[in-house]
Amino acid sequence: MTWKEHLQISKRAIRFSFQLDRKYAICVILNAFLSAVIGYIPIYFSAKVIDALYQHDRLSTMILYVVLTVGLVFLINFINTYISAAKNTASYSMYRNELWMFSEKAMKMAYESIEDSEVTRLRYRIQKESQTGFNCYYLYHTLKHGIGNLTKIVASIGLTASFFGLPSVPVYMKLLMLAGLLVTLVVSMFSTSKINELDHHFWDISANMNVFSQQFSDYIENYNAGKDIRMYGMKDHLADESLKLDADYYNLAIQNSYKQALWSIPSSILLYAFEFGIYAILIFAALDGSITVGAVAKYVSCIMLLIGAITDMVKTVQMALDNHQYLKRYFSYLDIPNHMYQGTLTVEKRDDNEYFVEFRNVSFRYPNTDQYVLRHVNFRFKIGEKLAIVGRNGSGKTTFIKLLCRLYDPTEGEILLNGVDIRKYDYDEYLSIFSVVFQDFKLLSFGLGQNVAAGVAYDPERVTSCLAKAGFGDRLQDMPEGLDTCLYKDFEKNGVEISGGEAQKIALARALYKNAPFIILDEPTAALDPIAEYEVYSKFDEIVGEKTAIYISHRLSSCRFCDTIAVFDQGQIVQKGSHEQLVSDEKGKYYELWHAQAQYYTVL
Repeated sequence: MTWKEHLQISKRAIRFSFQLDRKYAICVILNAFLSAVIGYIPIYFSAKVIDALYQHDRLSTMILYVVLTVGLVFLINFINTYISAAKNTASYSMYRNELWMFSEKAMKMAYESIEDSEVTRLRYRIQKESQTGFNCYYLYHTLKHGIGNLTKIVASIGLTASFFGLPSVPVYMKLLMLAGLLVTLVVSMFSTSKINELDHHFWDISANMNVFSQQFSDYIENYNAGKDIRMYGMKDHLADESLKLDADYYNLAIQNSYKQALWSIPSSILLYAFEFGIYAILIFAALDGSITVGAVAKYVSCIMLLIGAITDMVKTVQMALDNHQYLKRYFSYLDIPNHMYQGTLTVEKRDDNEYFVEFRNVSFRYPNTDQYVLRHVNFRFKIGEKLAIVGRNGSGKTTFIKLLCRLYDPTEGEILLNGVDIRKYDYDEYLSIFSVVFQDFKLLSFGLGQNVAAGVAYDPERVTSCLAKAGFGDRLQDMPEGLDTCLYKDFEKNGVEISGGEAQKIALARALYKNAPFIILDEPTAALDPIAEYEVYSKFDEIVGEKTAIYISHRLSSCRFCDTIAVFDQGQIVQKGSHEQLVSDEKGKYYELWHAQAQYYTVL
């Protein structure tokens, strides 16, 4: 990274530290300042007391120095204790704010970024680096140490400057002390730089190990994985792989520690040698009468504190510069743009319900790929129709729905709602007209009613009605706490484990509860048994009412309930029509699919 980049990240990092939680940042600064200052009060007044004793000053003078020492230390400690408590309290808020910031980013990010594997890996890496201490922790850590060391440097120089102004101390002694200080600092800075480089290299090469190790740990600790681990004898394999990762990590850690220890030896030796030299010079000056006994104690303490503060400041600056590489990656995630055009038009409300959706020469390929998933799709349907979309896996069915819902925009062509490009409509308002049950839907470990309403507050009667329409009415009667029954056992030991089919019914009820004009179901009965599937389809019209219903299905029995069927093959719509029209075309794709599955739905 260039110095210009370092400067830009430094500025942003400081602003960011206050944006996360202003109270916490201020407390960190005040706490660091007072913690640094408090150590110099006893040094200053102890020198005064020693000199007063040596010079046989009045007792009242010595008592005053003691009272000032104890009183100031007590007062600063009292204030600092309060600030530390406030800082600890604010730290919880700061970390919650950070977690929410990432959650909010995920919700506002374009869906194409959510599905992007590179973005996923970036997010996992940032999370792991943050757990290791980089990013926010090191940001506040360096802020704290930077303020503290700067305070110590200023205080130390202020209390030792008088030594260099003494005319009775030979110039060569002053120059010798400055030269020793300079050499000690240079060697210490060099050693610190090398040690930090070793740390940076270690964390860089172990990043993937940490990610994989966390994945193993998350899988093993997930109670849902317990059945597979036992049934498939995975325990030994998982343990071996996890132990191997840990062993590799700790071997690297040990090697890194040995190398760091070697680099720290020269600076440690030189530091003790310099300390010895300082004592020799100051004792010589004291014997010569150039300085007082108290001044010797003061100068030795302050000079050693100065060396420690400058050395630690170098380490802090180096740590901050190293952390900049992680913050750059951290900020790059937060800066991922949302290129989805948001639009401004209001979705038209029509009394006659004469809405039309049209795909006009639409082609699409996913980001960072060259292969088209859809090619030259032209399709038009009227709102209020029941549309089925069928085809083999990978034929483009789900992608068609993602484009309709504007989770992605077409690579070529356009999608129109009532003759207007859907990109021109207000994005959030356009999304509000769709209720969708995707194959990979998620239910939360919250109450049943909250899952259906997708919110904390809900209308119990409406939730109950939607569950009944979705075929979950009888199961609801068995729920121990009714709509307040918690799903799963992640947060509630009395939570109810539901089957895949039951989860699908709840997801369908959630789509009905939203009461949007479009209801889209991606394999809505895939997890249901044949009887439950038949019940859903036999009540098809009752469930969706006058809404526009779009079904993606591999089970062609569902198509018989729909007005129009679109048959996808290799990214194109190759047929469209009613079930009777398509099944009578013996050369068509639908005929082929229908007869391949005939044994599964002849009972219907």
